[in-house]
Amino acid sequence: MNVSDFFIQRLSEWKIERLFGYPGDGINGLLGALNRSKKIQFIQSRHEEMAAFMACAHSKFTGEVGVCLATSGPGAIHLLNGLYDAKMDHQPVVAIIGQQKTTSLGSDYQQEVDLNNLYKDVASAYVQMIVDPAQVRQVIDRAFRIAKAERTVTAIIIPNDIQEESAVMEPPRKHGSVFTGTGHANHTMVPLEAELRAAANVLNEGKKVAILIGAGAMHAAAEVQEIANILGAGVAKALLGKTAIPDDLPYVTGSIGMLGTKASWEMMEACDTLLMIGSSFPYAEYLPEPGKARGVQIDLESKMLSLRYPMEVNLWGDSKDTLRALIPLLRQKDDRKWREDIAQHVSDWWQTVEERAKQRANGVNPKYLLQELSQLLPDRCILTADSGTAAFWYARNLKIREGMKGSLSGNLATMCPAVPYAIAAKFAFPDRVPIAIVGDGAMQMLGMNELITISKYWQEWSDPRLLVIVLNNRDLNMVTWEQRLQAGDPKYNASQDIPDVPYGSFAELLGLKGIRIETQDQVQVGLLEALSTDRPVVLDVLVDANVPVFPPILDNTQLLNFSKAMLKGDSESAGVIKQMIRDMMRGN
Repeated sequence: MNVSDFFIQRLSEWKIERLFGYPGDGINGLLGALNRSKKIQFIQSRHEEMAAFMACAHSKFTGEVGVCLATSGPGAIHLLNGLYDAKMDHQPVVAIIGQQKTTSLGSDYQQEVDLNNLYKDVASAYVQMIVDPAQVRQVIDRAFRIAKAERTVTAIIIPNDIQEESAVMEPPRKHGSVFTGTGHANHTMVPLEAELRAAANVLNEGKKVAILIGAGAMHAAAEVQEIANILGAGVAKALLGKTAIPDDLPYVTGSIGMLGTKASWEMMEACDTLLMIGSSFPYAEYLPEPGKARGVQIDLESKMLSLRYPMEVNLWGDSKDTLRALIPLLRQKDDRKWREDIAQHVSDWWQTVEERAKQRANGVNPKYLLQELSQLLPDRCILTADSGTAAFWYARNLKIREGMKGSLSGNLATMCPAVPYAIAAKFAFPDRVPIAIVGDGAMQMLGMNELITISKYWQEWSDPRLLVIVLNNRDLNMVTWEQRLQAGDPKYNASQDIPDVPYGSFAELLGLKGIRIETQDQVQVGLLEALSTDRPVVLDVLVDANVPVFPPILDNTQLLNFSKAMLKGDSESAGVIKQMIRDMMRGN
């Protein structure tokens, strides 16, 4: 057994069943060992960045450690964006990276990159290069244990000559040797009794309690609903917490922020108490004004407490366990006027959303597309969204039902994760239907490449359905709207216009199903066909770039900037103003 064989065996002992990567001669030893072992599935992406996204998504959807593999130099560099996505969304991912021979390091050798320095930020919790076969065991064990325990990215660098040396499965029992073992430790984190009582006092005294949940509340759905009912509170959801609880609950106000709902904005403006659970939502302008609401926060990482809002009580602990300990200390609120007001705002908002979605547009109104999709979503489907307007309509128009999963790039907000996220979801749950919502910019950047990955593997899946919906508006639309609302500048056509690509036809070339939708009358039929076919589908939908991408409430600065942009000669001003008037006529 050589080092590579033992390396793969150790991964298997950590219960790793699948890794995502792209080959290169810097990892040939590991690839040979994977081939000999047959215990771990190697999923070949089209690009190392996509492999890192897949590893991140695997962690998000399964709770397990994700693993990606890349060669030295350029391969290692390509991983970085996907790894930062995992780091910033607090997902455990281990990156395994090849390196040039140890004898060549320091000589400016071909593809020699100082990987320790390159990775010292993204894998700041643990990055280590193996320079002796006796290190393999402890480096792997440390990388996996730290990634899981700290919910972060770790990295293992292994030169290609070390990969081929004889394995040292058990280091010599002498000074300087380290003996490690496998396995993750489970634990319960609950704050001190005095802190729980202090939090309960704040929440019991509050008359208008607002709850904000994020990804840290994903495993605490029952507890969130119970505490919301005791306190008569409404619940807003940060994007990464969108699927934590269903949207059909009358007190769930939906998403928050620029991509959020008016009901969430109204609740935050009027509340006198804020309970934040497992969220690092960053935008202060969408939270209560400091001093106007008392605050309690629950977070698994103490460094995140009181980071976004000056909390009166900070509870360092797991959200589920902390809520379970907190609930017996709370008093049922008999006055339900606040809850009734929230439910009315939620009802009014969804009515507005539905009315606005019915508006005709140049091609397809993206709101209508997502509204129709929402009604047709399969049970237990897994939703992924790209950054930009894809995330906007995902946040606004999709109603989550119990049992669904969903995610996107939350804190990095990078382009291109939706398709690789969906692929990783399909491998983890082959009996469920992943649906990726992608802008045409992200599709052209890297998304189209991963259709090739889908074509490579889809016939292995027990249920072959996977849907990629392309919002084809020939515009880098989110940035276009940011130019108008934030900078007061008209659309800069040279930077914003992109080609009209026949995404469905490209899918057909790969043996997938391609459907093109050009009018709203075709939407329902197209969606039904896409969700019932016998293979993955790319739905190419020509949507109107001029449908307004506005926050729930436009402030004076944004209104002024928008007016300036239109007056400066925006090339789409006529269409934009037309759609804006239509929206205004359908509710504010």
